[in-house]
Amino acid sequence: MTVNEIADKLKMKVLAGDGNTQVKGFYACDLLSWVISHAQTGNMWLTIMNNLNVIAVASLTDIACVVVAEGVEIDEAVINRAREKEITLVSSELPAAEIILKAYELMK
Repeated sequence: MTVNEIADKLKMKVLAGDGNTQVKGFYACDLLSWVISHAQTGNMWLTIMNNLNVIAVASLTDIACVVVAEGVEIDEAVINRAREKEITLVSSELPAAEIILKAYELMK
């Protein structure tokens, strides 16, 4: 299932990137150095972090997308950097755990 398909079903908003990447799993973490060393290829990374470092970390990994959860408002600078780096950035009102559970069910 692609980022766009999950975003559509869960009423999430794709703010940057094409969203056509296949999601192969999920990773929820706000410790950026931990994400670099533990996120897997194709993961949908869920966080509440809202800064440029999130995009830097995403560009160092091979994740499917970054989802900023819980209705955290994303700075325009972060959205612009995601576009520049071709990182798919998604926003959601849902908590990270709920996104993972619902998206997992969709992918079955």
